[in-house]
Amino acid sequence: MFVYGHMNGWGWALMSLGWLVLLVLVVLAVTVLLRHAPDGGAGRAADRDHPGARALLAERYARGEIDDEEYRRRLAVLEDATAHRQGSR
Repeated sequence: MFVYGHMNGWGWALMSLGWLVLLVLVVLAVTVLLRHAPDGGAGRAADRDHPGARALLAERYARGEIDDEEYRRRLAVLEDATAHRQGSR
Protein backbone atom coordinates (compact mmCIF):
# COMPACT_ATOMS: atom_id res chain seq x y z
CA MET A 1 0.00 0.00 0.00
CA PHE A 2 2.79 2.38 0.83
CA VAL A 3 5.66 2.72 -1.55
CA TYR A 4 8.50 5.02 -0.47
CA GLY A 5 6.23 6.95 1.92
CA HIS A 6 3.42 7.45 -0.62
CA MET A 7 0.17 5.55 -1.01
CA ASN A 8 -0.25 3.61 -4.24
CA GLY A 9 -3.53 2.96 -6.14
CA TRP A 10 -4.66 0.08 -3.90
CA GLY A 11 -4.24 2.19 -0.80
CA TRP A 12 -6.40 4.96 -2.23
CA ALA A 13 -9.03 2.47 -3.37
CA LEU A 14 -9.24 0.77 0.03
CA MET A 15 -9.32 4.08 1.87
CA SER A 16 -12.11 5.36 -0.39
CA LEU A 17 -14.05 2.13 0.06
CA GLY A 18 -13.66 2.39 3.84
CA TRP A 19 -15.06 5.94 3.89
CA LEU A 20 -17.94 4.88 1.63
CA VAL A 21 -18.81 1.98 3.95
CA LEU A 22 -18.67 4.32 6.96
CA LEU A 23 -20.95 6.83 5.24
CA VAL A 24 -23.48 4.12 4.36
CA LEU A 25 -23.47 2.85 7.96
CA VAL A 26 -24.09 6.35 9.33
CA VAL A 27 -26.99 6.92 6.91
CA LEU A 28 -28.51 3.55 7.83
CA ALA A 29 -28.16 4.27 11.55
CA VAL A 30 -29.87 7.65 11.23
CA THR A 31 -32.67 6.10 9.13
CA VAL A 32 -33.29 3.35 11.67
CA LEU A 33 -33.28 5.79 14.57
CA LEU A 34 -35.74 8.11 12.85
CA ARG A 35 -38.14 5.32 11.94
CA HIS A 36 -38.19 3.96 15.47
CA ALA A 37 -38.42 7.33 17.20
CA PRO A 38 -41.08 7.52 19.94
CA ASP A 39 -42.91 10.35 18.17
CA GLY A 40 -43.25 8.29 14.96
CA GLY A 41 -40.65 10.07 12.91
CA ALA A 42 -41.35 9.97 9.21
CA GLY A 43 -44.25 7.55 9.61
CA ARG A 44 -46.49 10.35 10.85
CA ALA A 45 -46.57 12.19 7.50
CA ALA A 46 -49.74 10.34 6.48
CA ASP A 47 -51.50 11.50 9.65
CA ARG A 48 -50.92 15.16 8.75
CA ASP A 49 -52.65 14.68 5.38
CA HIS A 50 -55.92 13.41 6.88
CA PRO A 51 -58.11 15.20 9.39
CA GLY A 52 -58.42 13.61 12.79
CA ALA A 53 -61.36 11.52 13.95
CA ARG A 54 -62.52 14.25 16.32
CA ALA A 55 -62.52 16.83 13.52
CA LEU A 56 -64.57 14.54 11.29
CA LEU A 57 -67.00 13.86 14.12
CA ALA A 58 -67.36 17.60 14.78
CA GLU A 59 -68.00 18.24 11.08
CA ARG A 60 -70.71 15.59 10.95
CA TYR A 61 -72.31 17.08 14.06
CA ALA A 62 -72.14 20.60 12.61
CA ARG A 63 -73.79 19.43 9.38
CA GLY A 64 -76.59 17.78 11.35
CA GLU A 65 -75.75 14.25 10.22
CA ILE A 66 -75.67 13.05 13.84
CA ASP A 67 -77.57 14.24 16.91
CA ASP A 68 -76.30 15.32 20.35
CA GLU A 69 -76.55 11.87 21.89
CA GLU A 70 -74.65 10.13 19.09
CA TYR A 71 -72.01 12.87 19.03
CA ARG A 72 -71.36 12.53 22.77
CA ARG A 73 -71.35 8.72 22.60
CA ARG A 74 -68.84 8.63 19.75
CA LEU A 75 -66.70 11.33 21.35
CA ALA A 76 -66.55 9.27 24.54
CA VAL A 77 -65.42 6.24 22.53
CA LEU A 78 -62.67 8.31 20.89
CA GLU A 79 -61.49 9.66 24.25
CA ASP A 80 -61.42 6.15 25.75
CA ALA A 81 -59.40 4.87 22.78
CA THR A 82 -56.97 7.79 23.07
CA ALA A 83 -56.53 7.24 26.82
CA HIS A 84 -55.98 3.53 26.25
CA ARG A 85 -53.32 4.17 23.58
CA GLN A 86 -51.47 6.69 25.71
CA GLY A 87 -51.58 4.37 28.70
CA SER A 88 -49.97 1.52 26.72
CA ARG A 89 -46.86 3.56 25.81
